Amino acid sequence: MTADPVSAAPQAQPITEGPLVDRYGRVARDLRVSLTDRCNLRCTYCMPDDPDAWLPDETLLTDEELARLIAISITHLGITNVRFTGGEPLLRRSLEQLIGATAQLRTQTGETPGISMTTNALGLAHRAQKLADAGLQRINVSLDTMNPDHFEQITKRRRLPAVIAGLAAAKAAGLTPVKVNAVPQTAHFVTDAPELLRFCLSNGYRLRFIEHMPLGGSVSWERNAIVTRKQLLEAMTSAGARLSAPEDARGASPAELWQVEWDGLHGDVGIIASVTAPFCAACDRTRLTSDGQIRTCLFDQVETDLRTPLRAGASDEELAELWKRATWRKPRAHGIDHEGFARPSRPMSAIGG
Repeated sequence: MTADPVSAAPQAQPITEGPLVDRYGRVARDLRVSLTDRCNLRCTYCMPDDPDAWLPDETLLTDEELARLIAISITHLGITNVRFTGGEPLLRRSLEQLIGATAQLRTQTGETPGISMTTNALGLAHRAQKLADAGLQRINVSLDTMNPDHFEQITKRRRLPAVIAGLAAAKAAGLTPVKVNAVPQTAHFVTDAPELLRFCLSNGYRLRFIEHMPLGGSVSWERNAIVTRKQLLEAMTSAGARLSAPEDARGASPAELWQVEWDGLHGDVGIIASVTAPFCAACDRTRLTSDGQIRTCLFDQVETDLRTPLRAGASDEELAELWKRATWRKPRAHGIDHEGFARPSRPMSAIGG
């Protein structure tokens, strides 16, 4: 019987002491792994109408290469949480095997790493239980509106029922808390935000609004077109939701949380103000792109290539040292609020959320 290529990937051996630390004392514990730059939606804030050419297949990390780098990050560099992203991670056929290989690893304290995924949920209804069985623990689903026409305007596809079915399947499979990520759109947020909040409260999902960020390529972005925290709160309260003041302490979590009560429904809603109220000082993330590049910041102008040395025969120790050096150079902040801010060359779909 032939061994599964992912499960059979070489396990990293103890190599180097110390976690991923930068010059400002921040420690990276959260790894975002992009599995592909491709997506079956065309959300206007993530990629242009005519996407740039997809990454060539030969540049993408193989399953074995991904498994090896994830193992090095967890076993030797102090990563405790792994989130699989894209593009759309469900387009990676080996997703269950990659999750299973990650679930077999143990952190430096001997625990199973946290394993989560961000997805558009297309096809999730048929795979949620398999993903949970493989070791996936939590899921974030991108959904900006409950209005089918608005959904089609944003995504260029009429697939809202499939997303709703995917959410229900994730909840049934125990991938909780199920979170919904929404990028509020200026044209419709006054009605869309309250409707989405009520939907999430009714189904036990946790809603998170994320400011539209200036990411890459020809994706359009204007600072004065961002839907602000104040506008969102006014839209929800005007519709009847009662929101409490958020707690001050949120640690490395990017979301400010408001407790919500609305006609007998209870829950919380978060706002991630990456542009107007950045949280860079508490950032604990590092990113691995699908073509094997390390990005220490979502808006970084510099990437560190792990794919080339990996394929040239670099040892685990050498790869770990490259990763540590990249982390040490991590910028203090993304600088969106400065005039000299330069947008990254890649769109969000090629970086991973």
